[in-house]
Amino acid sequence: MKSAPAALIAYLNGLRPTSDAPLLTAECFTIWLSTGTILTYTDLDTPVSLNGFTYLANSVLISGLKYMASCGVNVDSQQVMIFARPTDTIGGIPFLQAVQQGLLDGAAIQREKVFFSDWSTPIGSVILFKGRVAQIDSIGRVSAQVTVASDMVLLDIDMPRNVYQADCQHVLYDAQCGLAAGTYSTAGAVGAGSTQTAIMWSASAPEYQQGTVAFTSGVNTGANLTIKSAGEGRLVLSYPLPYPPAAGDAFVATYGCDRTMGTCKDRFNNLCKFRGFPYVPPPQIVTGPLSSVTTGSAKGGK
Repeated sequence: MKSAPAALIAYLNGLRPTSDAPLLTAECFTIWLSTGTILTYTDLDTPVSLNGFTYLANSVLISGLKYMASCGVNVDSQQVMIFARPTDTIGGIPFLQAVQQGLLDGAAIQREKVFFSDWSTPIGSVILFKGRVAQIDSIGRVSAQVTVASDMVLLDIDMPRNVYQADCQHVLYDAQCGLAAGTYSTAGAVGAGSTQTAIMWSASAPEYQQGTVAFTSGVNTGANLTIKSAGEGRLVLSYPLPYPPAAGDAFVATYGCDRTMGTCKDRFNNLCKFRGFPYVPPPQIVTGPLSSVTTGSAKGGK
């Protein structure tokens, strides 16, 4: 059963059963990015002020996130269409370009139905759906198709949380790793002859492999991509930049980590925080057949 503010319940009850007044409603969508940025949009022609947020009108349009009710603990997964123009931006980056760069990864999205006494006075709202972006299905020139799963998807997390494996379980530069990304970052500029997949840079070194490059000027400002390989005076990117870079465009390159004990020790001197188990025997040894061992023991006994 959905909850609603007392004022909204009283208003809806007052409309029944003889009132012929039209029911004024609008859809409001809230997106919480993993960076902490909150995006708010409405399908109404005028902005809506609700719960301390201003929902933008005549901007990004979202279609989907239907209300569903069922028994059990199945994860509700829905496909959502997001329509945006080049003028609709996130932090100065066109919305669909930001989606392509992964800004919706790990984002939460919510749909509310808002009720009005008149178009300028919202009475209250009811949350119809709230979930998390599961994957980006496709991105076109004016729209993107996104799969959103309900918050119950968190029940699919494997347990226990800690897995015994050779590689480190921490994410580089997170709270458990304890390293500061700024300590291992270097400012640089795009060299002549660079392309959308290869950045010419004289300071390139193997330490930047599996790291990131974030552009701070030029047409690719805001782009943050993974470095596939580094060295020999260039950074090779895992995915191409949105636009060809120009010589002199500024960026910040950050060291990467292959999550092995040797890299943790030699590159970062952070072995005390290493969370891998390189000396655990592989599964093939632990779960090998016991028949030969048993037979050998029996023969030895004779």
